[in-house]
Amino acid sequence: MTLVDFKMPRLGESITEAAIINWFKKVGDPIEVDEILLEVATDKVDSEVPSTINGVVKEILFDANAVVGIGEVIARIETDGSVPVKDRTPEPQKAKAALAKAKPTQPAKAVAKNYKVNENLFVSPLVDQIARQHHISYEELARIPATGTDGRLRKSDVMAYLDQGRPLQFVQPQGTGGFQLPDLKFDKGSGKVIAMDRMREMIADHMVFSKHTSPHVTAYVEADLTGMVNWRNANKLSFQEEHAEKLTFTPLFIQAIAKAIADFPMINSSLDGKNIIVKEQINIGMATALPSGNLIVPVVRDADKKDLPTLAKEANDLATRARDGKLTADETRGGTFTISNVGTFGSLMGTPIINQPEAAILATGIIKKRAEVIERAEGDSIEVRSMMYLSLSFDHRVVDGYLAGSFLRRIADYMESYNKEQN
Repeated sequence: MTLVDFKMPRLGESITEAAIINWFKKVGDPIEVDEILLEVATDKVDSEVPSTINGVVKEILFDANAVVGIGEVIARIETDGSVPVKDRTPEPQKAKAALAKAKPTQPAKAVAKNYKVNENLFVSPLVDQIARQHHISYEELARIPATGTDGRLRKSDVMAYLDQGRPLQFVQPQGTGGFQLPDLKFDKGSGKVIAMDRMREMIADHMVFSKHTSPHVTAYVEADLTGMVNWRNANKLSFQEEHAEKLTFTPLFIQAIAKAIADFPMINSSLDGKNIIVKEQINIGMATALPSGNLIVPVVRDADKKDLPTLAKEANDLATRARDGKLTADETRGGTFTISNVGTFGSLMGTPIINQPEAAILATGIIKKRAEVIERAEGDSIEVRSMMYLSLSFDHRVVDGYLAGSFLRRIADYMESYNKEQN
């Protein structure tokens, strides 16, 4: 008999940890391949995790509600080896892991005077992995108070530091003229205290991580959607009769975005160290509000290869199941570009935060009628038009202003191209 470690599986490109909701098995219970062992939650979706082997559960290392890093051992299963252990790690993630191992980074010497520096910093593989995931330099690691033997930096030290919001991230040595961390004592007031739910905590962490990681810049254009609005109004009933699907603006927006990405493929990328990965697939994430007020981002895959009826069917289905809590983990991973329709809530425009590890995100504002000056060959005129603002937040490490502006204008051009004869 062999005792096999069961690890927290990979649940998405940007997911570094997951919370255990509950165990479906207890110590001593038999379990078979693909039988559900436990349920976990991330900032995006709740997922059931199946066993990868036949055997008997011998150890459960974490209780319900524990937050566990991806790849950590969470249980041990005794098996006779009759069924080989399945490896469910996606191939791209295997390749990325191999690349990380092949290119180790040497720690930089940390020198500072206004905080204690761990001059004999030892970085274990686990701490190194966490640091890479959160883009923490060795210099910053050396500032973190270490509680391990002989000043060893432990995983719990790093996680506690992250929970505190990385207070020493921008602190500079005294005398350099750099930013000094002020000792601010805010009066946070009093009132009703509401604890964040698990999803809200993880969303907050993801948003703070994104702002720390990417230098955000936002560009804006205004689009005249009169043609699109008129076309949709003229065709939504016949569309629903023919395809049994409601025709919302979402698939129309996704179609225009996919076309623009095909024209400017560099916008469909991620940064990996000093390498830019330009994605082959165009997978559009659509931020969807849940009844709880939280957001989730289901993904429409290969959006550039699908016609409007197919896009409408997938968008409607994903949005409905997102609100009903029935999405799978696979349906929220692998996005390459995200759209957030802030106009749904009545907002004129928004400055969205990039959904890591993507390079850009688009916010669409409310479609609002107003008087506009229209230039025509026979002369200018004032007409009532349906106007909408588009906001593109982009990672300035990867995308420059020319690319962002050109891409954003191209989206608006595709949206403005609708007319009554549109197919």
